[in-house]
Amino acid sequence: MTFELQVLGFAVIWAVVQLVLFAVPANLEIGSEWLAGPRDDEPKQWMSKKTARLQRAFLNHIEGLVLHTAATVVVVAGGVTSPLTAWGAGIYLAARIAYVPCYWMGLQWIRSAVWAVGLLGTLIMLGAGLVGSWVGGLPPG
Repeated sequence: MTFELQVLGFAVIWAVVQLVLFAVPANLEIGSEWLAGPRDDEPKQWMSKKTARLQRAFLNHIEGLVLHTAATVVVVAGGVTSPLTAWGAGIYLAARIAYVPCYWMGLQWIRSAVWAVGLLGTLIMLGAGLVGSWVGGLPPG
């Protein structure tokens, strides 16, 4: 298994961890009765700001994970893994892990910078993968 696929697996595990990080306090704050129901009405009590931040961080990770998964498929299926694509994958995962405490603590500019670093990791992978396929003698497309 390539390093990039291992990172993708760990990114999915991190998504599950994030889900639990926000779901447990949300359940305690909102109540399991409303959460187990059809959710047709607004909850009587909303989540605290910090729990809501954990939820938004989770949803943000899911969005980023879609792009990162696509980049991983391009690199691995294209057979163009390299040290640079591995670095891009590692940067992505490290940034996604760092993003959660930054969001939870309300570090707005730092959080945004960490988010950008994670996106950059994905773009490094994608760029290196696409350029690697052209340099390696494979025709584009």
